[in-house]
Amino acid sequence: MDSIKAHIRNYLEYCKSQKCLDAKTLKAYRIDLRQFSEQISNINITEITSEILEQYVSQLHEQYKPKTVKRKIASVKALFHYLDYKEIINTNPFSKILIHFREPVKLPKTIPLHTVEIFLYAIYKQRKNAKTPYQKRNALRDIAVAELLFSTGMRISELCSLKVNDVNLYDGTILIYGKGSKERRIQIGNESVIKILTEYNDNFCSERQSCSNFFVSQSGKALSDQSIRRMINKYTSLASIEQHITPHMFRHTFATSLLEADVDIRYIQEMLGHSSINITEIYTHVTVAKQRNILATKHPRKDFDL
Repeated sequence: MDSIKAHIRNYLEYCKSQKCLDAKTLKAYRIDLRQFSEQISNINITEITSEILEQYVSQLHEQYKPKTVKRKIASVKALFHYLDYKEIINTNPFSKILIHFREPVKLPKTIPLHTVEIFLYAIYKQRKNAKTPYQKRNALRDIAVAELLFSTGMRISELCSLKVNDVNLYDGTILIYGKGSKERRIQIGNESVIKILTEYNDNFCSERQSCSNFFVSQSGKALSDQSIRRMINKYTSLASIEQHITPHMFRHTFATSLLEADVDIRYIQEMLGHSSINITEIYTHVTVAKQRNILATKHPRKDFDL
């Protein structure tokens, strides 16, 4: 019997060495494919039919939300495309399946701009009132991180992987390596943000001697996404902000704010590093909601007495 687990191992190695997929994508594939192999463990790989796959898809729908089901199906579909390509199977059973389901639109969660201001003020206040040089330097780095997240809309993973040479404070540009190692360059448009980044850069030179990352801890280690999440939670609490704030919400707020300011969506797509305009268009749903609120509260028709 052809072991499905052996084929999955070979496929994951192919994804790593030939397709050069990143660690997070490989981890997701590994989880999805292990789950699939456990469901059909007693079936020869060449005997998997479209009916078996349809049954598996039905089981997924019973356990997961549409977005998760879509990802898990994509993982299995990619495996069978590989098996077909390697001529391990005679026919691809996915070729006889029509998979179509409506995924609910999940609007991106944003932070009200006055809340962003309160959040940033809390960090600046922390730095001003710091009792020790250690606390003051920590607050300086935290300000630089928060300001950059909000000013550029970059992903937290992109910020954590920034190298010293990726940040040009002379002309205020950041070179970002996004998903799939795609490069994009974004301009920092605020002089105050450039000033705080320059101050941080000058203060943390010694810590970066053993680390090439731009953002580092005071022990000289690269700043992790978990440490940034903890930092955000800390200042959210200090500022008495009730809303739960995540790093990605700064990205959503960045995009939505620009769209509401009538910036062309294609410029926003480029700044966010989206491969398709369809991904960026999720933010138009937010502005539609904003338009609805404006027209309901500001349009003169509300005052007509007919």
